[in-house]
Formats: sequence, C-alpha cells, structure tokens
Amino acid sequence: MPADQPFRGSLAVRDGSLTRHQLTHGFKRIHRDVYVRKDVRIDAVVRARAAHEFAGRAAVCCGMSAAALHGARWIDPDSPAEVIWLGRRRQLDGIRIRFDTVRDVEITTVAGLPVTTIPRTMFDLARRLPRVRAVQVLDDLSGVSGISAADVLPLCARYAGLRGVSAARSVLALVDGGAESPQETATRLLLVDAGLPPPETQIRVADEHGMLFARCDLGWPEWKVAVEYDGVQHWTSEKQRSWDIERFERLERAGWLVVRVNSEQLRLRPREVVERVRRKLRQAGAPV
Repeated sequence: MPADQPFRGSLAVRDGSLTRHQLTHGFKRIHRDVYVRKDVRIDAVVRARAAHEFAGRAAVCCGMSAAALHGARWIDPDSPAEVIWLGRRRQLDGIRIRFDTVRDVEITTVAGLPVTTIPRTMFDLARRLPRVRAVQVLDDLSGVSGISAADVLPLCARYAGLRGVSAARSVLALVDGGAESPQETATRLLLVDAGLPPPETQIRVADEHGMLFARCDLGWPEWKVAVEYDGVQHWTSEKQRSWDIERFERLERAGWLVVRVNSEQLRLRPREVVERVRRKLRQAGAPV
C-alpha cells in the first residue's frame, strides 16, 4: 500500500496492512473502495490516480487529469477526474467519462498511469473548454512541455469530423507558452480581442550596457510598451514591491511605457484596461 497514493481499501484490509477501523478513521474515501491518507492534499493528480485505481485498465487519463499529470499548474483541485473509457459503456460516480476514439500513439505513460500524450491532451482541451480557459491551460502545457500548437494541428486534420475541432483550431492559433499565469493569458486575449496587435510574452529588457535587468509579462518591443500583470505578491511582499519600484524606474529611463494591470481591473473594468494600453501604444507611435 503506497504511503501517500490512492489505494484499494478492501485489498489493504485483506492483506492485513490495515484494519477496517483504521481504514474508516484514518483515511479519506475518494471513490467506492478507493482511499487516501487523511493528511494527503487531494489535487488533480491525486484525483487522476484515484480514478484510475477505481476504473482499472480500461481507463486512460485525459483532459484536465492528463494536463495535471503532464505538469500543468493551473488546474482546479476540485474538478472531477477525467478518463477515456476503452471498455463497455458505463458510468463511474465522480469521474468524467469520455468515450472517444484514441490511437495507441496518442497514449503514453506518466508515473505508471496511461495518459493521453500532450498533443492529444491539448487537442481535447482546445475543443471542449470555453475559449479563454482553453487558451490558459494550453499556454501552461506548452510552457512546461515545449509542445507547440503546431504539434497539435495534425490531430485537427486526423479528427476533422469531431465536434469542436473548428473551435480547437481557433484556440490553437492563440497559444503562447510564455504566459506565467492564467491572468497573463486573460490579459493578452483581452487586448487581442480588442483589435490591438498581438503582444509578445516574457520580453527581456537590457540596459545601455547590454545587461538584462527586467523581464516584462507582455508587450511590444518595437514601440517599447509593456503590460505588467500585478498578482497578489506584488502587493503583499515588501521585497517584491521594492524591486517593482526599481524595475519600473529603470524601464522608464530606458524609454519604455508601462501599463500595470491587476485582477480587479481585469475582471470589472476590462474596457478601461484596453484603453489605457491603447493610449500608451499611440503615445509610442503605434498605428492603433
């Protein structure tokens, strides 16, 4: 019985690893007869492992479960596990079942579990998730894996008749592995949807001596306009605030115009964010 992984409770009791009382009082039940220690944080990876333990060999982890197993960071820990079911049709409580066609070359193994490959995972998410969320997760997967949208496009051709493939192509056209948070992706999409030129991500800025001193979230090096998303750490960390002050002063001395955006502005005042960026681009001479 693994110390921190989901396991079959009945097997642990049968082989004497646990008593029924220990199982009931010291472990959390995730699915029928599938348990994990009470101190284990249940995230998307643990849910994927539990789902496979419950479903058995006929299940291949896919979708958000596959994304989490491949290293994606921006996955809701409370979302249900997702598997492609290769056996006879059935329902599995607490697990999102897909009855998709999947080829052997589209299945790999991660930490001992059968999982859809990264390109296949990206393809499935691109055709099923809402647009912004799809781009956020694909940005993340692309960033951690190095797999690009171009690696996924052959699947769009192979499965051209599937529902959502047209939407998937649109999502893939927007993927940028440089995003370091879902909010950065949301900011980028907001600006692109408003008709502004697509910004570059993670722009390195050097001083007059060629020494790198800053990296901007988004921007247009041609016009020296940057957009910075300020997460919580920019306001709660004294060290981060001090560094931000110094960095923005140096960017201004280097001729850059910087627009800072936070979650409240992005969520409640998106038009204002767009207009602030548009004004800076016009100030820099961009034809917008």
